[in-house]
Amino acid sequence: MHKDNIQRNSMMATSKIGGGDPTIPSLHISRSSVSSIPVTPLSPGIVGERLPVSPDLEGQNLNKPFPLSPQSLQADPVHDLPVELLQLGWRRFWSKRENRPYYFNKLTNESLWEPPQIGLQADPLTDPLGINTPEGEPPSTASSSYALSRADLNPQSIDLNSSSEVIQIGGKRRASTDFPSLSPSKKMAFNYNPFWNFDLPSNAVFYERAPVTMAPPHPDVEKSRSTLTTKLRSLYSDLCLSREGISAPAESFNRWLLERKVIDKGSDPMLPTQCVPEVSQSMYREIMNDIPVKLVKPKFSRDARKQLYRYAESAKKMVESRNASSESRKIVMWNAEDTFRWLREKNNASYDDYLERLAHLKRHCQPHLTEVAKASVEGICSKIYHLSCDFAKKLAENTADILKQHNITDPGPLPQPRRRKVMCYAVQVSIPSPRLPAVEHRIDKDCCFLNYKGDTLKINTVHFHKLEQLYRLSCRDDPRFDNFLARVWCLLKRYETFFGTASEAFRMHGALSVPVFECLHRLFGVTFECFASPFNCYFRQYCSAFPDTDGYFGSRGPILDFHPTSGSFEANPPFCEELMEAMVDHFESLLTETQDPLSFIVFIPEWRDPPTEALIRLESSPFKRGYCVLPAQDHEYRHGFQHNCPLEDVNVKSVHGTLVVFLQNEAGYKQWGPSTDKIKELILASKPKVA
Repeated sequence: MHKDNIQRNSMMATSKIGGGDPTIPSLHISRSSVSSIPVTPLSPGIVGERLPVSPDLEGQNLNKPFPLSPQSLQADPVHDLPVELLQLGWRRFWSKRENRPYYFNKLTNESLWEPPQIGLQADPLTDPLGINTPEGEPPSTASSSYALSRADLNPQSIDLNSSSEVIQIGGKRRASTDFPSLSPSKKMAFNYNPFWNFDLPSNAVFYERAPVTMAPPHPDVEKSRSTLTTKLRSLYSDLCLSREGISAPAESFNRWLLERKVIDKGSDPMLPTQCVPEVSQSMYREIMNDIPVKLVKPKFSRDARKQLYRYAESAKKMVESRNASSESRKIVMWNAEDTFRWLREKNNASYDDYLERLAHLKRHCQPHLTEVAKASVEGICSKIYHLSCDFAKKLAENTADILKQHNITDPGPLPQPRRRKVMCYAVQVSIPSPRLPAVEHRIDKDCCFLNYKGDTLKINTVHFHKLEQLYRLSCRDDPRFDNFLARVWCLLKRYETFFGTASEAFRMHGALSVPVFECLHRLFGVTFECFASPFNCYFRQYCSAFPDTDGYFGSRGPILDFHPTSGSFEANPPFCEELMEAMVDHFESLLTETQDPLSFIVFIPEWRDPPTEALIRLESSPFKRGYCVLPAQDHEYRHGFQHNCPLEDVNVKSVHGTLVVFLQNEAGYKQWGPSTDKIKELILASKPKVA
């Protein structure tokens, strides 16, 4: 029986070396055939990579019988480690890329370049944090690194119920504010790019939460969502043109999606389905602003004259062709005729005279035109909303069919865990993901192309590697990267569908410059972004719009569903007024509820003609500890589609000023409060850099 066990262990070791490669026909390999099979273990970091025979085996006679148990390095480089390390899960492999051996722990997924030290070890199953390690004995590299990686992989195990609570790292206890980053051995596995910094650990703390019950993304569903959303955009443009004779306002559809998601209670991650009221005030307001004609600031006097004439003519035609009241028709007609008479008499009026006359005409006519067009515009908003509900229902049926084919059922809402403070962690989904279909992957110079059923999406190679790093740090259900390419394709398709075109994405999806992020972290302890995406995030912890696609890449979910109790945050919201107002309400509520250090540094456009409600609320907030203004054309943002645009087009100067407001409670002000010198340094960091 002992001999049978040894043979069984030998076959299992041979299976581990083969890594499940289909080129190996069977696990039952005779001794005589071992010499014809190369020892090619799989790298745990790169799925499917074939590695050569270790140089330690070169020159050795491999024709002699292979030992049945791990005896020597020449015979079994994978298992030739001390028994203590083998029991802890350590194995030795060869790195083709680095041309040297490395050590991989199959229990913790940890990789080390140097041999793990043999010493006082913590049991990784019964005592993963080394709590039972006697004091005075420094934990070994293996045990301390394992405990740290376990804490990072499973942050729910870190209990921070009180400010004096500490985190167990191996045999040493440290304060929660001193939570360290990943071990140096893990940093070596990544080649970081200056566009981001994933070494910085989070100081954000929140109450532990249950996984969300959203369906995982699937390429077929994302293709359908893109088709239906594009159709919805087209119908919106057609309705504006046919009913009101205007083009759909630029970016209004994107802002409609953002405004609806503030109040939406539906299950679709993008299309609104359960909103009260049905008529969007954002869409209604933007259409009304372009009735009867779209007004833009003219450059020259002749442009101002043409715009004045077009407005008067369109207003006159509108009250003549619509069901307007007699009083409204009389007022609009009289003002239009008076404008025509003034234009005939004032052939050489100045630029300011034309603008003043246009403001006078609009002030007297616009209320009556709004009353005439109200029912029609509300009909456009209502129709788009109901079509969105119908499209979302179709997508839900497609998703249910796919899950049913893979025998996956929805477990329903999960019970909330006990109320305790933990370090923030990425969104977790309760519905398991099916095995996703294959996506073709091709790299051509600086661009990476992902193709699924003829639909090819492009991403810069450097950002593709960024997604790989985020996926490795945050994804828990796909250690072999089997679904990585399909999930990247779904991610690209979702944001392409959401923003429509790159020209619109700049304003809705921009990010602060790298020097500003570095300054925010150095001076104000910022480690978290409230409005970001896997493409434009600087830190590896951030909130984003889509938890189902972004959660695999580190997203903590939408900011309005995120309730931290402590930490320092940066907020640069999309330019949607309803979303910015909801953001201010959310931040003030969070600052009121906690006594722990909490800070939000908010960047919003300085729109003062007229001022937005969010800007007024921020400037009058009781939590405002300081502010500054970044002048227009004197600071820059990173392009919203930085993952697709050329490198020279990434940084774009802002055409408007940016107001920076520091919202902090008392504890946050004591720890990260703004001073005059700090604010000056922040303004200096925001200035465009000369090439």
